[in-house]
Amino acid sequence: MNPLEPRPIDLPARVDLGLRADLSFLDDAKILGAPDDPADLPRWRGKLAEWLMGAYDRTGYDGGSHYTEPGREWTQTAYSVALVWLWDDLLYDVRTGRFTPDEFVQRADSDFGGYDAVVLWHAYPVIGIDSRNQFDFYRDVPGLAELVADLHRLGLKVFFDYNPWDVGTRRAARPDAAEFAALVADYDVDGVFLDTLKEGDPAFTKALRKANPAIAFEGESRLPLARISDHALSWAQWFADTEAPGVLRAHLFERRHMMHHTRRWNRDHSDELQSAWVNGVGILVWESVFSAWVGWNARDRATLRRMVAAQRAFSPVLINGDWIPLTPEIPDKARTHGVYGSRFELADITFWTLINRDDEDFEGVVLRSEDQVGDWYDVTSGVPITADDDGVHLVVPGRGVAGIVRVGATAGASCRATARRLGTMPRPHVREWAFPMAPAERVAVREVAGEASFGPVVVVPAGERKLVVKHRRRETGLYDQAPYVEEWKPLPPRLHDEQSLVREVSLAEVSVAIREVTNAEYAEFLAATGYRPRIPNRFLAHWVDGAPAAGTEDQPVTYVDLVDARAYADWRGGRLPTEDEWQVAAGLDGFTRGEPLVWNWTESEHRDGRSRFCILKGGSWYAAEGSDWYADGGPKEPEVSFKLVLTGGGLDRSETIGFRCAR
Repeated sequence: MNPLEPRPIDLPARVDLGLRADLSFLDDAKILGAPDDPADLPRWRGKLAEWLMGAYDRTGYDGGSHYTEPGREWTQTAYSVALVWLWDDLLYDVRTGRFTPDEFVQRADSDFGGYDAVVLWHAYPVIGIDSRNQFDFYRDVPGLAELVADLHRLGLKVFFDYNPWDVGTRRAARPDAAEFAALVADYDVDGVFLDTLKEGDPAFTKALRKANPAIAFEGESRLPLARISDHALSWAQWFADTEAPGVLRAHLFERRHMMHHTRRWNRDHSDELQSAWVNGVGILVWESVFSAWVGWNARDRATLRRMVAAQRAFSPVLINGDWIPLTPEIPDKARTHGVYGSRFELADITFWTLINRDDEDFEGVVLRSEDQVGDWYDVTSGVPITADDDGVHLVVPGRGVAGIVRVGATAGASCRATARRLGTMPRPHVREWAFPMAPAERVAVREVAGEASFGPVVVVPAGERKLVVKHRRRETGLYDQAPYVEEWKPLPPRLHDEQSLVREVSLAEVSVAIREVTNAEYAEFLAATGYRPRIPNRFLAHWVDGAPAAGTEDQPVTYVDLVDARAYADWRGGRLPTEDEWQVAAGLDGFTRGEPLVWNWTESEHRDGRSRFCILKGGSWYAAEGSDWYADGGPKEPEVSFKLVLTGGGLDRSETIGFRCAR
């Protein structure tokens, strides 16, 4: 399999327009692609209706009783969901050790038009660095329950993430279903984000519904038709589409089923925004992808702001109205330019969702309307419009969207007021589509002065060097790069293969301790300084009654984070070695590793304004088995670097990470 070539199942499904065509193969499609010839559109729409009736019969669909469950209605209007690293700098202040939900929501409102829900991503890509399982990474977060309550207070629903591939870390006393059900109950969780799973195992979903009858499940990619009846949402990293946007199969089957588009490594999000707009579904905003910065450009942020305001206001029309995809009311001139759209109609309200595939604006007649009765509003930009004998004149911005609402004479006063408000509220299209670069920068290495005393050392001579660095590619990249920008899809084995690069570095002379700091030495530091971390969670968790356990005094100290290690090094008159200094020193005679083998912190900390990471060296005694998604484990050669995405709340303190000093 060539990972750069899409498989047939990854392409938009072509709807067979033949008279006796078997349409059942569309049951597993992602997108029901549009025909190339506009003349085929009427037959295409007829075939969609034919497939839909057959699909209901084949699945014995119960009519969607799942969607009427009290407390789960919010899923139908969750048009914008953010997937957020729990320790994102917008959500967590590492200096104070506190979550900042109010600041997070304020920024979401101004940049994206606000979120309806948030997925608190918590463990991957850190999980596997030690024996902690996915549940530990939630349970051990100080202030998590308060964070969830604050997000609820601010009007957001909260998803927790479930990793079914976590099979090789510490095994809990209860099955996964029971463990996650307890999380749902204890933290008042609204939804479960099914990472890598199209559908939840029935035993798993049953256990969680017992804990919370209204819990919502969001499967990944191609949710089977049979599970649309009990999965209220689904998401996908990629939906390949036709030029004229196709129809999302799961949403056509059940209009109350919410789908979320995302193309997490892309720097241009206009394709998925336009598909979501004409299908009446949502977007998954994912800016910091496992510490690789892939921020949204100004144009796409503005497009989403325009979309969600109208979607939320007219959700009953999108969900319950008659839907005509690729409506025939768009004139040939507009369609030739790249303008397409859908028509949704409920009672006396008609809502058209229009897009422009072209880079250039289209200005002219966008709808032929034989009926000019009613009040017309551009609900995406606040520009007054009118309908005349030629039709509706409007500007549909290049690579953007536009929305038109017609309110008839019998529409309710509240609907008319909403349409008028949106039709007079300026929300301009933004043309700036340049990628907002935010490269990760290495935190400056602190200068040290005075006497240093941390035992025997090896001396790294000053000079220029070319260092070979090896790493496993993973979704994190190694430094600041997003590994799969604008590519089809990162499929295995490329996702987890071994990579090498050459770094040209200039090093000053530096002395590096021949061994890691021990438990006894760290105890001496505490006694001399009275050091206590701001957040004590997990600090020296392996000690007994505040002292090293008998027989471990000479073992490398662990359960210390980067700040704890730096504090010790500063007391000794030194600092931590950088990744390059550590790598060169490891090749010198006298450099040793303590037992048990532990990763070493380095001074190679990086920040990009949203996430932080540190390069670890040396490997450790522990290796989680059973999944490629785990963090690297086991002994490593000096050339190997591991990018540890930093957390907060003391969770960086691990049984497998220690440190040594440098000068």
